[in-house]
Amino acid sequence: MNLPNKLTIFRIILVPVLVIIPLFSIKGEILGIPITFWLMNIIFIIASITDQLDGHIARSRNQITTFGKFLDPIADKILVIAVLIILVEMAKLPAWIPIIVIIREFIVSGYRLVAVEKDGEVIAASQWGKIKTTTQMIAIILALLDVNAFGAFINQSIIGFAWGLNVIATTMMTISVIATIFSGWDYVKNGKELFKTH
Repeated sequence: MNLPNKLTIFRIILVPVLVIIPLFSIKGEILGIPITFWLMNIIFIIASITDQLDGHIARSRNQITTFGKFLDPIADKILVIAVLIILVEMAKLPAWIPIIVIIREFIVSGYRLVAVEKDGEVIAASQWGKIKTTTQMIAIILALLDVNAFGAFINQSIIGFAWGLNVIATTMMTISVIATIFSGWDYVKNGKELFKTH
């Protein structure tokens, strides 16, 4: 097994670690943010770095494998969806956000499967897809650091740093959801030819 594939598997292994951390009562804060949130963020950032690193290494060393093509996107989806669900469980995120993300992933995965089976083509990520990925990662990092819930700055009297962080985290998460919707629509719009009979 080559290094890129090992990094992908490592990313998947980090997901249960992320799930387990909130179960422990880790006391203490740094800059007013619980240590638990810091630990989860560090693990998520490491996992996100491996996402960029395994693709770069695979391309630069010509180590692209069928196993890597299959597992890499799955690892990304598992990581993002797992963290979003954790944020919902922690009452930091409304459930409709991961629901939209999951629906989009089902649609995109379906279209990709049809494209590969019908024409042997791999549908490349659109510009919206790239924006979605970038904003999603930033939004999750900010949401993990934010001690307040999504949009809390609107209804609650939050002051100072906490208010600013909540505004930025909420804004980035909203942008990522919009990009998620548009990137999903791109697949539907550009892939409709796949369902036409020849």
